[in-house]
Amino acid sequence: MTQLIAQSVIDAFFDAIHSDPFSVLGMHETDRGIEIRALLPDANQVKVIARESGKTITELDRLDDRGFFAGVVPNCREFFTYQLEVHWGHDVQIVEDPYGFHPMIDDLEQWLLAEGSMVRPYEVLGAHFMECDGVSGVNFRLWAPNARRVSIVGDFNYWDGRRHPMRFHPKSGVWELFLPKVSLGQLYKFELIDCYGNLRLKADPYAFSSQLRPDTASQVSALPNVVEMTEARQKANQANQPISIYEVHLGSWRRNLENNFWLDYDQIADELIPYVKEMGFTHIEFLPLSEFPFDGSWGYQPLGLYSPTSRFGSPEAFRRLVKRAHEAGINVILDWVPGHFPSDTHGLSAFDGTALYEYADPREGYHQDWNTLIYNYGRNEVKNFLSSNALYWLERFGVDGIRVDAVASMIYRDYSRAEGEWIPNQYGGRENLEAIEFLKHTNWKIHSEMAGAISIAEESTSFAGVTHPSENGGLGFNFKWNMGWMNDTLAYMKLDPIYRQYHHNKMTFGMVYQYSENFVLPLSHDEVVHGKYSLLGKMPGDTWQKFANLRAYYGYMWGYPGKKLLFMGNEFAQGREWNFEESLDWFLLDENIGGGWHKGVLKLVKDLNQIYQQNRPLFELDNSPEGFDWLVVDDAANSVFAFERRSSNGERIIVVSNFTPVPRHDYRIGVNIAGEYEEILNTDSMYYQGSNVGNFGCVASEKIESHGRENSISVSIPPLATVYLRLKAK
Repeated sequence: MTQLIAQSVIDAFFDAIHSDPFSVLGMHETDRGIEIRALLPDANQVKVIARESGKTITELDRLDDRGFFAGVVPNCREFFTYQLEVHWGHDVQIVEDPYGFHPMIDDLEQWLLAEGSMVRPYEVLGAHFMECDGVSGVNFRLWAPNARRVSIVGDFNYWDGRRHPMRFHPKSGVWELFLPKVSLGQLYKFELIDCYGNLRLKADPYAFSSQLRPDTASQVSALPNVVEMTEARQKANQANQPISIYEVHLGSWRRNLENNFWLDYDQIADELIPYVKEMGFTHIEFLPLSEFPFDGSWGYQPLGLYSPTSRFGSPEAFRRLVKRAHEAGINVILDWVPGHFPSDTHGLSAFDGTALYEYADPREGYHQDWNTLIYNYGRNEVKNFLSSNALYWLERFGVDGIRVDAVASMIYRDYSRAEGEWIPNQYGGRENLEAIEFLKHTNWKIHSEMAGAISIAEESTSFAGVTHPSENGGLGFNFKWNMGWMNDTLAYMKLDPIYRQYHHNKMTFGMVYQYSENFVLPLSHDEVVHGKYSLLGKMPGDTWQKFANLRAYYGYMWGYPGKKLLFMGNEFAQGREWNFEESLDWFLLDENIGGGWHKGVLKLVKDLNQIYQQNRPLFELDNSPEGFDWLVVDDAANSVFAFERRSSNGERIIVVSNFTPVPRHDYRIGVNIAGEYEEILNTDSMYYQGSNVGNFGCVASEKIESHGRENSISVSIPPLATVYLRLKAK
């Protein structure tokens, strides 16, 4: 039987150090009968009333003037449902007692959380609306196994850590408390006394909504409903389909013209979705949208992984944006950052006094390049927190795929570290075996729980098997960014054409490893910042040559095997580097300002996307050698390239590029199939502000041997241009 409450116990509550509130507060069976105890700081009178009848049962004694009350219910030996009538001076409230409710997390949930095998821990941890014993409220749960005490603080309790200490479950390290009457949108945090006795105020790692910086509180928000995958969205993600991705930073695509402030999710949807549809892109990829404290990180240093950033509105508004994209037939990819997190004190850093989410040793847990912390992928609860977050965005917001940032920094322990600054794995190697296992597990979870969703790796090394199935030893991604192709081809394009002949292999080397992975060709945000110049700015020559070079490069890229990705602004050849604090330079599309040059590139990209989607040879066999054949690979002197793309049913398109400003007339190219070839794209067309050199719409093959083939065509290749020639059906 429970004993009377000692003053030292009462003092522990007011000193906010008591770690087991349910052993004291609420309803208890004593030798004298049922006793009810309540901690209500600053209250001066408390009565117990029956919840069903509303009748007053007894008044509690004030054992401590600071607001600790207790009393035995007369003639009562059984537990019953009750409420408290609390007097605060002249104000009277009828309240539910949070310590009158039973624990709601069960043994199986605790076991799964501790094992790290719960598929959707976000359905258990965090803040969730629910009913307990017929009373509605919010159940708060937090994983903090080494904390001495955890309380919920928020709008509903004056941010006072004395008022609502939580129940600890030692099996799982989870703290729990059901708070009646907490409402949607209220702000909260968890107040912890860590393992060293320090006071910490932490945002909820599983919060579904968070405050806009510089404020850092979590916000009570409902778990979004599941968005079912559709057959059309599944098909659009397949490797044998056209995938042309428009990469977007929501904070700078367009801004409010009056005050340079962000557009909200709904305003962006009104403008972005029709634009992307008109331009012919199949997918939108958003830079990270998990809540993040520092604008200048572009979202790549997130802290609220389960909270869509409040910069642009509510989680519901983001769901509407994704839905609008789907209604327009556009899939959505989200940049996802499980590689590191910032050390802000309200976040995950030293969460309960220990290195809970991060590796403890800075040689493992500190990222020198970004001044961030690295997740401990070997800890079950951390692995589960991260992998389930990927599923959360796919399942609860209808996102169709994730692009995983900085994979190389995760899988190598010596990434960007000098000798002696890293710890080898258990076998003495440089691979982070826990991170590799985590990535395999995440991809397995995505593909088993959300069939048709895709994952894309930004992986910049030659690590083998990134897009191979995990059961075959691979990481299990669907696609990998081809950083090698991007670096080589941009290095080539930067050169004055007179020097390109000496670097011819930069445009061809990618085919050596083309079929080792499933590739995306990325011209991303990383290539137009930090003094790298815009894509247009990288091109050599005068204005005409710069634009011609860029158009020729785009033509080469859309013809080359691999899915396409283009960062916003590159579709109209923005001249300056991307600035995340301003809108894109849309004014360049005004011919009185841009002179038609930028509009010409915009038209070209639109036509490239249209031709790409309508012609199976350009996408169907990206990952098969049967879909590609070099026709001219060794003409370094003229900087000419020609290759054939094929579909599974024998359709053929020849892509010819000339990367010098000299037109090549009567240029003979051996072809695999005799017939007529119609010119379906010419980046030198006057329509794109080119010089309009071409082939008058069509060329016919002749039985003249060339390049080891019996038949050939004689073509005019415009200066600094790419031409597509499609074999006419007989």
